[in-house]
Amino acid sequence: MNILRKYITARTLLAVVIAGLMLPVVSAQAGSVVVDKAAEAAIKASFKATRPDIVISKVVPSEELPGLYLVTMQNGPVVYASANGKYFIVGDMFEISAAGIESVAEKKLAPQRKEWLSEVKREDMIIFSPKGETKGAIYVFTDVDCGYCQKLHQEVPQLNAAGIEVRYLAYPRAGLGTPTSDKMVSAWCADDRTAAMNALKTGSTVAPKKCDNPIAAQYELGAAMGVTGTPAIVLENGSLIPGYKPAAQLIPMAKR
Repeated sequence: MNILRKYITARTLLAVVIAGLMLPVVSAQAGSVVVDKAAEAAIKASFKATRPDIVISKVVPSEELPGLYLVTMQNGPVVYASANGKYFIVGDMFEISAAGIESVAEKKLAPQRKEWLSEVKREDMIIFSPKGETKGAIYVFTDVDCGYCQKLHQEVPQLNAAGIEVRYLAYPRAGLGTPTSDKMVSAWCADDRTAAMNALKTGSTVAPKKCDNPIAAQYELGAAMGVTGTPAIVLENGSLIPGYKPAAQLIPMAKR
């Protein structure tokens, strides 16, 4: 989906806003907002004609910009499109309020991430728990061959000592079925999964092993949650921290 970002220019943004505001978007019935079915069909048809591989899962009117539609793509980005499906924009929209400047997408996605992560079984994660009281937790989408993932892993003892539980989920950056993905399958299938993770994060090898595993599901979950690289750290409130952040900074953010 990264190719979509190449189409975004200031000129396109202006065209979308103008085109969107000139087209009817919603109709009100009994105080509720009803999606214009013609616009929904036009948007889906437009994307399908150009990129049949893109699956659109939802089209709803934008609450922030009247005249535009919020288009959710399966395992891809959320974009804003004009009602005729001819123009679209990708990128963060920001809201200025008394609380400051906030990303609209992040504000909406954070509670969704929290809900999704609450449905992940503990046995499907590789977890490093504090010996004493657990005072908070972070979810980390990780790649065992990622340098900054390895750097963060070196600080897991520091996080645990502060009461922060580290819950690993798999996100092999090169994709499924790759050598890195195979290593992660072996880690998730190992008899001692934390030992296997420790070994892989220090450049050692583990015995190849296969079993029913959640690697593919977690990879897809990461994509849906907006993960584009590793490590990707998600707090318990659903906030996403892209990239490495030192333990000293993570600890106060992760504490409940």
